[in-house]
Amino acid sequence: METIKVLLVEDEEDIREMVHFNLFKERYQVLLASDGQTAVDAATKELPELIVLDVMLPKMDGFEVCERLKNDPQTKKIPIIMLTAKGEEEDVIKGLEVGADDYITKPFSPKVLLARIKAVLRRSKNTVKSQKNVFTLNDIRIDLSKRKTFIRDTELKLTYTEFQILHLLAQKSGWVFTRGQIVDSIRGENHAITDRSVDVQIVNLRKKMGDQGHLIETVRGVGYRFQENVTPL
Repeated sequence: METIKVLLVEDEEDIREMVHFNLFKERYQVLLASDGQTAVDAATKELPELIVLDVMLPKMDGFEVCERLKNDPQTKKIPIIMLTAKGEEEDVIKGLEVGADDYITKPFSPKVLLARIKAVLRRSKNTVKSQKNVFTLNDIRIDLSKRKTFIRDTELKLTYTEFQILHLLAQKSGWVFTRGQIVDSIRGENHAITDRSVDVQIVNLRKKMGDQGHLIETVRGVGYRFQENVTPL
């Protein structure tokens, strides 16, 4: 079995040692960095399968590290889990907006972090490629070339914006998208949408999806995601 390489970026020694120990126990190969610049250098050189990244770091904070890595073609596909202070909602939103794939708040248990790591690695492996013309998730079928959506062979009458939102969320089930990210994905197509109107669009989309509407989950204070345990077929 191939060893999975994880880069752990944390400047607090006790947390770094605790996480390192638990990752090593689960047979991950662990690379360590205690500041932002070292993290960028290590990620570029070693190309780990996943990065656990603290927000508060010397030399370069976690947001800048994340943004640099996500803007580098060599490292942009590496999933990143950000460690944020408890209750710092703005940090969570900012982290997701610069490209983080998930987050966990301090203090956290090693078991929770390990579960998040496994989930993110699984999602990363199963991400539906956007260039596919048709993909299916449970009873939902999305045809990108015809811009049509079906639930159990019944076509949904979706607006342009509703279709774009559903496609964005469904192609990365389990990923959390902020309202700002949803707005940015639709802008540029001459369609007016704001952070506030995203909520209205989601309500309408859920209604049209009927008994499948629950698959679009609200992440309180952050945004929305497509239910994680839905598997692309």
